[in-house]
Amino acid sequence: MTDNILEVRDLVKHFPVKVGVLFKRTVGHVRAVDGVSFDLRRGETLGVVGESGCGKSTLAQVLMRLEPPTGGSAKFEGRDMFAMKGPELRKLRRDIQIVLQDPYTSLNPRMTVGDIIGEPFEIHPEVAPKGSRAKKVRELLDVVGLNPEHINRYPHQFSGGQRQRIGIARALALRPKVIVCDEPVSALDVSIQAQVMNLLGDLQSEFGLSYVFIAHDLSVVRHLSDRVAVMYLGKVVEIGTEQEIYEHPTHPYTQALLSAVPVPDPELRGQRQIIRLEGDVPSPVDPPSGCRFRTRCWKAQDICAEEEPALITRVAAHPSACHFAEEKSVVP
Repeated sequence: MTDNILEVRDLVKHFPVKVGVLFKRTVGHVRAVDGVSFDLRRGETLGVVGESGCGKSTLAQVLMRLEPPTGGSAKFEGRDMFAMKGPELRKLRRDIQIVLQDPYTSLNPRMTVGDIIGEPFEIHPEVAPKGSRAKKVRELLDVVGLNPEHINRYPHQFSGGQRQRIGIARALALRPKVIVCDEPVSALDVSIQAQVMNLLGDLQSEFGLSYVFIAHDLSVVRHLSDRVAVMYLGKVVEIGTEQEIYEHPTHPYTQALLSAVPVPDPELRGQRQIIRLEGDVPSPVDPPSGCRFRTRCWKAQDICAEEEPALITRVAAHPSACHFAEEKSVVP
């Protein structure tokens, strides 16, 4: 068995655009995810970053089998995830869980915390006998830093950070191997974000978890990630270790994103060159030919419109999808 617990190759997810009175005529497709490839190693955190609308959450939904893929493949421990059915798919549901973005809408307001965290045991009764479920729920509450005596409270009686801890406890209930974190701290205050991030790090060490951590905040991703994949308009444009991406980015889009990260030190802030991107993000229904970033890129030349750059290693030790990739140090 390899060190990779998850292997994704050329993953595609397109949504049809339908018009007409009964929405029967398809006039195009939203290319939400358009050829994404990556590996996730055991015990590793892969950060996925990019602007809103780049396909990050759609990627999460496809990996969770909440949306069927249009094309490509994904293997979990060497087995084809998209070919799984019946008992095999049921087992996969236990091994891969998700923490959703908004703790205010991801928890059923009519269910107690005990029922929310214990619901996975109803679906997978083999994990916990009925008589031991309340005890396990209390243990999970304790693990995520909540009072086990609050098992009979409702979500509205908790703060946003506490609600996200409840969502994390629910994801942990079945002892998964992989957790997909879909912007789990974006709806929280900055001080609470740090607490939740530290909790995720502690849980990873304690349970040997692997994370696909999706976010648009690069400083948040850096705190937890071992490797980082940068997405733009449905594609991965650069992927590498945390140090490679943050200290030696080679793709213009990555460099622009990093130049916008706030720097608390006034001296360092004055040394940094701010890269301001012109224009709007193109429509995923009709993306530009060749390189999708070329309409906003200051390096764009004729070849960028004619030939799509491959995600390969060019000038640095990590892959980048740019014909004119160059290493550039960025003030952290």
